[in-house]
Amino acid sequence: MTDAAPPPLEFMRLFTDGACKGNPGPGGWAFILKHPASGRALEGSGGEPHTTNNRMEMMAVIAGLRVLRLPLTLELYSDSRYVLDGLSKWMPSWRRRSWRTAEGDPVKNQDLWLELDRLLRPHRVSVHWVRGHAGHPENTRCDQLAASAARGHAGGR
Repeated sequence: MTDAAPPPLEFMRLFTDGACKGNPGPGGWAFILKHPASGRALEGSGGEPHTTNNRMEMMAVIAGLRVLRLPLTLELYSDSRYVLDGLSKWMPSWRRRSWRTAEGDPVKNQDLWLELDRLLRPHRVSVHWVRGHAGHPENTRCDQLAASAARGHAGGR
């Protein structure tokens, strides 16, 4: 019997965006999950009546990750420095400090950071910043979906 290399992980791209009409205010999130090998894509969106832009940016990533069923290699694209810096720079330190900042305060949006940490664990993830409102096709589409979801939660505003 020979030691065969493990099969390569499936590869996907996740594009996300969040929107808020007022901050706080009614908000929306959206994602596009793309499987380059098959050309298939899945869109999703939703929102909340009273939230913040940062929470909607995070919810977009969470909602996209919740769709995934198997470990895979994932490229995550977002225009949110808050989300991308949180994932790539701050989360390891927060985890070591029991989800507290360097000053000892509880991390803001801790519930969502914990959920992101849980959902990301099985995957090999790289994060990529895209400039918002700069003509990136998937970012533009996510922005449209998130803004529509935010309007749907505005309750007559």
